[in-house]
Order: sequence, then structure tokens, then C-alpha cells
Amino acid sequence: MAQRVIRVADLATTKDRAGLLPVSPATVWRWVREGKFPKPFKLGESVTVWDAAAVEEFIARRAEGGTR
Repeated sequence: MAQRVIRVADLATTKDRAGLLPVSPATVWRWVREGKFPKPFKLGESVTVWDAAAVEEFIARRAEGGTR
């Protein structure tokens, strides 16, 4: 099975576009720095992505009331 990835533009919500999460890109990056959100990885020099399965697991834990 191929690994699925997601970019911050698809994760975060902006005034022009709804993302997977109802938070801004700055919040996503702050959560990463604080260790609350999965760490991204680089596909190329200017391409940063998250593992979609890790993001889905994060959302599922939050939906169950977990914080980590």
C-alpha cells in the first residue's frame, strides 16, 4: 500500500478555503513545535507533507477525548 500524504494547505483552514482542520496554518505549525501534532517530513526542498494516516490518528484520538 502506498503512503498517502497531505500538505498544510489541505490541513489548515484559511479565509478562502476550508481545510481538514478548523485551525490556521500557524496553529498547525505551533502544534508541531509543541509536540501536539505529528511531525511533517520533506519530499523535496520546498515540499513539506504529513503522513495522512498519522493525521487521521490524531483526529481520531481528539474525537475520543484524548489530548496526545
